[in-house]
Amino acid sequence: MAVYVLGLSVFALGTSEFMLSGILQPLARDLHVSIPQAGLLVSAFAIGMVIGAPVLAAATLRLPRRTTLIALLAAFGLGQVAGALAPSYGVLFASRIVSALACAGFWAVGAAVAVSLVPVTARARAMAVMVGGLSIANIAGVPAGALLGQHAGWRAAFWAVAGLAAIGLVGVIALVPRTAVPTGDDRPQLRRELTIYKDKQVWLALTATALNGAAVFALFSYLSPLLTDTAGLAESWVPTVLALFGVGALIGTFIGGRIADAHLFGTLFGGISASTAVLAVLALTAHSPIAAVALSLMLGVTAFTTAPALNARMFNVANAAPTLAGATTTAAFNIGNTLGPWLGGLAIGAGWGYPSVAWTGAALAAVAVLTTALAFRLHRATSHSRLIASSAPKTAIPTPEAAEQH
Repeated sequence: MAVYVLGLSVFALGTSEFMLSGILQPLARDLHVSIPQAGLLVSAFAIGMVIGAPVLAAATLRLPRRTTLIALLAAFGLGQVAGALAPSYGVLFASRIVSALACAGFWAVGAAVAVSLVPVTARARAMAVMVGGLSIANIAGVPAGALLGQHAGWRAAFWAVAGLAAIGLVGVIALVPRTAVPTGDDRPQLRRELTIYKDKQVWLALTATALNGAAVFALFSYLSPLLTDTAGLAESWVPTVLALFGVGALIGTFIGGRIADAHLFGTLFGGISASTAVLAVLALTAHSPIAAVALSLMLGVTAFTTAPALNARMFNVANAAPTLAGATTTAAFNIGNTLGPWLGGLAIGAGWGYPSVAWTGAALAAVAVLTTALAFRLHRATSHSRLIASSAPKTAIPTPEAAEQH
């Protein structure tokens, strides 16, 4: 139940992160700023996530995890209240940064808590619950925020997320078990956790995560104009297609959570390769409304099938530093979420049209496949070395990576 409470909290965090896309226009009008200025609020949140995840993970390393989760979720809720009451653009901008920092820290620590509550062979399933909270945020939270913004004012959306955070806070207090701070040799040490960054597999896992996120968001950020200007759909179709993408994301998260523990690299190869194909086909058929809608759904499935596997892979290769593993994975996802829209914008600015963002995403996903192949090759070489070493007359100690299926 504690893992599901963490997933509920992530639903609130994800709704806050993505809901601005549906309330930019009323927000800009009310605060007397341009649409691009209002759009910077999205970038501020993403950058806050990139910086906040590792910094807060390191700063809270020796604090009880339950206490840290409570403090971060409370800070996030207060950030939403500050946003709802913001009298000016500057105050709202500051509240978004505070919310992003708390969100990043909660995700990093929450991911470490989730995997610590289950066996090694169920890590991907636990992460699927947390990623599922993000998927449901795209299905229900983001459209609901847009609806509130249109009918009750954009501030109502912030109040709603604050309410969700309060519910999550009660759940964390009630259901997440207390953990004592280790005091012996197993106590967390920042210097020891930082050693994970010497491992090539850590960097390959982070690169694959960032590229996968960039591939998806290169398209997703410009899906609305692609649907209306290229596919010829009416604007009234956009919320429906966004919801379909969210449904696909939920389906993909369920599939990935079920199969990734037993077939980790197979899930990564299959999911990322499928995303590459979906994006390439979408680029070729973007003028067809039926194809655009169907492939948007498929992209949600393929992209989020890989998410639990990407998270589980990172925890396996950085098992000695679970808190920083969660933090760096969060940072990598958000680097991708920042890089993809930027590259997609460059393609549009070059005059290549909206289908070019699908080509951009396909290229990024293809590089992610190559990165995963390199990681798999290194993993097999390392596993082979371990098999040779295990022939010595000593008792073998199983590692998380030994549980991965090839």
